[in-house]
Amino acid sequence: MNDALGFAGWLALLTAVTFTCRAAGYWAMQYVPLTPRLESALRRAPVAVMIGVVTPIVLAGGWHEAAGLVAVTAAMLVQRSDVLAALLGVAAVGLARTFGP
Repeated sequence: MNDALGFAGWLALLTAVTFTCRAAGYWAMQYVPLTPRLESALRRAPVAVMIGVVTPIVLAGGWHEAAGLVAVTAAMLVQRSDVLAALLGVAAVGLARTFGP
């Protein structure tokens, strides 16, 4: 595969894009009043993102992936930790595939 940017180039580009998006979000939020409804929506955004990432995988997969979705959903609702939810989801799928039918 002929890749003009290479790994370091793509990493730098994606880092710049991520930083730009976050900086633009912080800049734009200074002009938006933080109402209780908006604050509630922002608090629930990580749960929605994690479930949105996992749900298509479950729809394409089987019950192993459904076990991962349950683990991700529970972790996000209880701990609100993206990293913990991802780790528990992977562990649940791995355990289901190892010990399940």
